[in-house]
Amino acid sequence: MNFELDNDQQAYREAARRFSRQELAPNAADWDANDVFPVETLRRAGDMGFCGLCIPEAHGGLGLSRLDATLIIEELARGCTATTAFLTIHNMVNGILSRYATDAVREAWLPAMIAGEKLGSYCLTEPGAGSDAASLRTRARREGNGEGDGDHASYVIDGSKMFISGAGSTQLLVVMARTGEPDSGADGISAFAVPADSAGIEYGKKEVKMGWRSQPTRAISFDGVRVPADHRLGEEGEGFRIAMRALDGGRINIATCSVGTAQAALETAHRYLETREQFGRPLADFQALQFKLADMATQLVAARQMVRLAASKLDRDDPDAALYCAMAKRFATDEGFTICNDALQLHGGYGYLRDYPLERHVRDCRVHQILEGTNEIMRLVVARRLLAKDDLENLS
Repeated sequence: MNFELDNDQQAYREAARRFSRQELAPNAADWDANDVFPVETLRRAGDMGFCGLCIPEAHGGLGLSRLDATLIIEELARGCTATTAFLTIHNMVNGILSRYATDAVREAWLPAMIAGEKLGSYCLTEPGAGSDAASLRTRARREGNGEGDGDHASYVIDGSKMFISGAGSTQLLVVMARTGEPDSGADGISAFAVPADSAGIEYGKKEVKMGWRSQPTRAISFDGVRVPADHRLGEEGEGFRIAMRALDGGRINIATCSVGTAQAALETAHRYLETREQFGRPLADFQALQFKLADMATQLVAARQMVRLAASKLDRDDPDAALYCAMAKRFATDEGFTICNDALQLHGGYGYLRDYPLERHVRDCRVHQILEGTNEIMRLVVARRLLAKDDLENLS
């Protein structure tokens, strides 16, 4: 067991750190204040390979492990949480394309997606199906079998999605829709790659959000949207399993975004305590504040190590990987938010001002406890898997 980074991992981290400092951090406050979706910056991230972190090299990606990817995502999140979070969603879409798309669809879309020239959205959540994703109602009806002249097999999609990151500004949608009977549950869901400008797609208003303001969020409605049958991802009925496998990685990603943001908040608080004086002494001289800083640093390291453990479990296809991903997501997003909030508190009234980044860190991290499965659902996932075990001796 070795917790040290090797030379390659240090190089990945340093490259991401430079990009974060040069491209993200100087612009994050402006993007947040003015609701700017930084498309050109995302394309430059594509030039760095950051849009295809875990995509196999044979498909044009970097071919990194989940563990290696956390090193990059953490550094990027230190610069801009919301932009990095979108980047991880785009990577999730690309991972699904790489693994499940037909050769023709993969070749048509993936190179431009990895380059950051085209962007993707992940469409699972519905107005009536949030935590209970298996109850989604968006319908995909198959027409034709493709056997006769002019008989082109296709699917016709009807329904709606909501809380979709990037919607209206992306070019490809990965959509989960029901191909089975209405009561078919998880086994009746399939996944599709849908061009975002397809006839019959309409986008709702841009949502006004507490955080994550540098990426647009909209509802999407599908009214008779026709896609060729070869745009189905995986087999019919495999969509929910595709979604859940993708979410294991997504949970690690969003947990890592919390860790990176918490790191930035801790550094800001550390500098403030050393330079701000009260009662004729630097704040850093007060033991109560020293203890708070110590607790924040301890929480941060614990969250980081739990995320990396979960990533390593996923890399090894460990049978308990989903358990560790859920634990890491719950712990890191809760602790990340707490660290950011504590950093704001250490700044007193200044932390509440937009002149300082703390209020943005708090706003951006808050949603991490909700998306990719709420932290209440994470507790449910963990509890069910623990109760299914004969013993708990091998938890490590």
